[in-house]
Amino acid sequence: MIGERLKVARHRAGLSTRALAGKAGVSAMAVSKYERGLDVPGSDVLIRLARALDVKVEFLLRRVNLQLAASSFRCRQALPAKQRRALLAEVQDFAERYVQAVELFDRVSEPVLPSVPVKTVEEAEAAAGRMRRTWTLGEGPIDNLTAVLEANGLMVGPVTGDLRFDAALVRTEGKPSLPVVVVRQDLPGDRQRFSIAHELGHLVMRPAPGVNEEKAAHRFAAALLVPAAAARTELGKRRAELAPLELHLLKHKYGLSMMGWVMRAQDLGIITTATAERLHRVFRSRGWHRQEPGDQIEPERPERLKLLVLRALAEDLISESRAAELLGSSLAEFSRQEREVHGEVPVAVCC
Repeated sequence: MIGERLKVARHRAGLSTRALAGKAGVSAMAVSKYERGLDVPGSDVLIRLARALDVKVEFLLRRVNLQLAASSFRCRQALPAKQRRALLAEVQDFAERYVQAVELFDRVSEPVLPSVPVKTVEEAEAAAGRMRRTWTLGEGPIDNLTAVLEANGLMVGPVTGDLRFDAALVRTEGKPSLPVVVVRQDLPGDRQRFSIAHELGHLVMRPAPGVNEEKAAHRFAAALLVPAAAARTELGKRRAELAPLELHLLKHKYGLSMMGWVMRAQDLGIITTATAERLHRVFRSRGWHRQEPGDQIEPERPERLKLLVLRALAEDLISESRAAELLGSSLAEFSRQEREVHGEVPVAVCC
């Protein structure tokens, strides 16, 4: 058990066995034996390993209750193997803590999701509509996509990933097979929402052979955030021009980027390909492809894990040390982070 936990922590820290051995003051051979289950570190060595990995000893002693299976990444560039391993280790840690928090109150079960066959990229529109109907989202803006996923049983977690990484969809092995959507926590809100919707598309759609899965997931994400009927209501059926302020206001109403609205209008035939290409050139010439103008949309924050832990702490089901383990940080650090967002709201259970 310790060996598996040690390997997860080492991958998350991005360390080789030799680098970890140097930081902990043991031999690389010893680290290798610990990870393969051929030897067990004594308490003193265990403490040194935990410090070198910046984790609590409890992390290394925690039983492994799930393994990760298939995964897909939304990246601007391919992630090197070392960064991918570190990210997957962070995802596994988050998923284990999440499942343990849920199990304090209920059985963990697979979320109810449609499984939609898609024969063309355009059929992703219908898949997004099916998703909205399944979750009774109507045709209007989705105020908080992260909250919708969490309310419907999906694990959503923020990670401090490589800057080339936007989001990932990871599944756990066995039954129940649990999907985990993770997203880089410092993304602008519109980019974050699109990435989450994109990964949801991979989860829901079953593309036929020959269908470009990434293009289908892009189309699904845009259609989920802005249904076709809503886009035509906002923009009209045909347009020769789209105004920057108009795009900016719609961005804040629906949580889809300005350029996302341009592409949505092109996909639906509201503007011509020539108009879309001209707007693309305008965006690039003004640097808007890197950062769009005006006030930005704040990123969404997953809350369910925190709420479960706070509830368990308030009901005296867990100790403060157990709460810190499930949160993945000390209560002092958790309090500091929450006060940065919410001001001087009391975080302690007793007022």
